[in-house]
Amino acid sequence: MVQCEMCGAETSSPKTIKVEGAKLDVCSNCTDFGTEVKQPSSSSTSTKYSTDSSSSASSGGSQSTTSTSTSSSGGSTQRRSDMFDDMEELATDYDDRVRNARESKGLSQSELANELNEKASLIRKIERGDTLPSDRVQSKLENFLEINLSAQGSSGEDSEWSGGSSTGSYTLGDVVKRKD
Repeated sequence: MVQCEMCGAETSSPKTIKVEGAKLDVCSNCTDFGTEVKQPSSSSTSTKYSTDSSSSASSGGSQSTTSTSTSSSGGSTQRRSDMFDDMEELATDYDDRVRNARESKGLSQSELANELNEKASLIRKIERGDTLPSDRVQSKLENFLEINLSAQGSSGEDSEWSGGSSTGSYTLGDVVKRKD
């Protein structure tokens, strides 16, 4: 079973529609929200999310380990991993850390920029908190100033959201409040 990308309902035969330029696999109830895209006929029923087209046919419908699962007694759920799980968060006080480290080394903003081969205006914007450093610039700052700009652990405020559906999977409707 595949989950509808619009409403979250489980569907065994998703239809691909185009909504404002985006292609979505949706259930039959949501096909009216876009224009149906005709796909070339193929013998495989894999979706764009499957990693191995033979695994769905040979496994007899068992779920993969990365999908959301619930026990029949309403027990624990596992959240799918995504690309953001592997990324380190930038500390909220990154601007102060950069400024303090630069000042402790006795460098001006333009001198630091010259050392990093970056523009002085970028260093000013970073120290004011007007812009976030790119990964490349963050790495240069951390190495040269001998500081860490990553957030240290989670403070609990970014924990998994506990509201929503009793099935353990969430849709946009679980979060959005309509103005009717």
